[in-house]
Amino acid sequence: MKPKYLLLLAAIFIAGTVNAQNTLKGTVYESGKSTKIPNVFIRDSNNKQITITDDKGDFSIHTESGHTLIFESPGYISDTLYVTNLANKRIDMVTKLITLRQVNVTSTRQSFDAHKEYPEVYTKSKLYPLSPTSWFSKDARDARRLKKYFKREEEERHIDEVFTATYVQSLVPLRGQELENFMTLYRPTYAFLKDNNGPSMTVYINDSYKKFMALPADKRSLPSLPNDGKTLQ
Repeated sequence: MKPKYLLLLAAIFIAGTVNAQNTLKGTVYESGKSTKIPNVFIRDSNNKQITITDDKGDFSIHTESGHTLIFESPGYISDTLYVTNLANKRIDMVTKLITLRQVNVTSTRQSFDAHKEYPEVYTKSKLYPLSPTSWFSKDARDARRLKKYFKREEEERHIDEVFTATYVQSLVPLRGQELENFMTLYRPTYAFLKDNNGPSMTVYINDSYKKFMALPADKRSLPSLPNDGKTLQ
């Protein structure tokens, strides 16, 4: 074999070894269960690396000791992991039973723009007919899942901006925990908001209030969030 090919193979091997040494792998589970959670968004707050769990809840991310990883998924309480070593990790996420988001929208708060913050995701997610890598590589598949995640997040933020506690309180006589319960149970979908105007939204909230009040008292209350005292290690 010619020397230049040996050098190329050596370089590839070294690069792969370095990459592996800086990669943390693990699996995300629902706390207290054997249920694995797909599509959990994971970001390294130090080096800005991001990834998402696959259909089996598995993930891998480029990081190193001393960095902090943040885990986020709709329906679960966000949590963090302080990286002390690169041994495989089991991450347990606690179910969020009350999903009402407390979002304060002000003129100084900039909306999250995934296109600006993570442009590489949209580049890697593109499919090219003559590029097998763009179809089958792990980076490309992860990028497409991240793209879908960002789209869902954008839609949820839009709902938060329209379906606010202030707006709902102006239409129905609910306050405190009852208001949270109502807004959680009757949170509208993005598709509904996109296809309906303000008056339709008012009708929806009033109709939903009538349904809410017609429920038995125990059905109008959400179960308390269990506190198992667990933290990520």
